[in-house]
Amino acid sequence: MSINTESKEKKNSLERLKWFLIIAIIIIYSISIYCYQYINLTLQLSALFITVLTVLILTLITKQGKVFLRFISEAYIEMRKIIWPTSQETFYTTLIIAVTTILMSLVIWGLDIFLVNIISFITSLRF
Repeated sequence: MSINTESKEKKNSLERLKWFLIIAIIIIYSISIYCYQYINLTLQLSALFITVLTVLILTLITKQGKVFLRFISEAYIEMRKIIWPTSQETFYTTLIIAVTTILMSLVIWGLDIFLVNIISFITSLRF
């Protein structure tokens, strides 16, 4: 049991080290951009590209990064299962929604006028 605990502690310390490196790289890059802001734009973009790539790789080899990659792959599999509507189905669905919206707004407008007239008749206020 102690061997299992030691291996878990090593894994946790390795995960912490990875996250520490990620944060350190981001901080070092931020400080260097501030200090070397007058350097050539090409070099700045190269440094940005290398930093983003390094942080991305380090993030993806962490435990949370592997979970994220699994999520992305499962989402892609589910997305391929979607049956997208045809343009004709989309047009008719949009038409039905537009007509229903117009009819419901007319019903609510008519109900509003009716209720205003009833209330004004009851309270003897005419508009």
